[in-house]
Amino acid sequence: MKYLFIDSATTNLVVAIINEGKVAYIYNNDGGLDTSSKMMPILDEAFKASKLKPQDINKIFVVTGPGSFTGIRIGLTVAKTMAYSLNIPIIPISSLEVMASGNGGTALINARRGYVFAGTYDAELNVIYPDSYILMSDNLKKPYISYDKFDFAVEKPIVDVLKVIRKHENNKSVNPHLLKPNYLKLTEAEEKFNHDRES
Repeated sequence: MKYLFIDSATTNLVVAIINEGKVAYIYNNDGGLDTSSKMMPILDEAFKASKLKPQDINKIFVVTGPGSFTGIRIGLTVAKTMAYSLNIPIIPISSLEVMASGNGGTALINARRGYVFAGTYDAELNVIYPDSYILMSDNLKKPYISYDKFDFAVEKPIVDVLKVIRKHENNKSVNPHLLKPNYLKLTEAEEKFNHDRES
């Protein structure tokens, strides 16, 4: 089986192609805020390096959030377009689970104003604390894992794409038209709209 994996939910862009249980290509790097311009060249490089074509892919795994609103949409748009046009099954994945995939722990994404997106997973990616939008608390299980900087110690994520795929490869695929971002919270524009409407 040949799989495409896309995670553009954080500043760390991950694109991988798995061929028969082995990593044929992986890009795992801090893309900063420039994900939109990097995504297509990296995908092109991924297919060339793995000597595959998009139509060879049997399944697409795409991170749906939480994380950067723009970043999530970029990865989702690419994945959904491919899934629909080439009739490829698509599986949604949590960004926090991907971040914790190395050795487990509590993955954190800074959501500002003291809030975080947080999810705790063990070393086998079983959910200990479900993905949530919450105030940062000492009650969250260590180690803390994040690409973001905090005023406490965090470990940089070690992404294990194969472990994530092994956990989810038999999941039921989602209709690409129905696949939506998992923001875990309203956007600031939506919050302002709701606040103004209630005022």
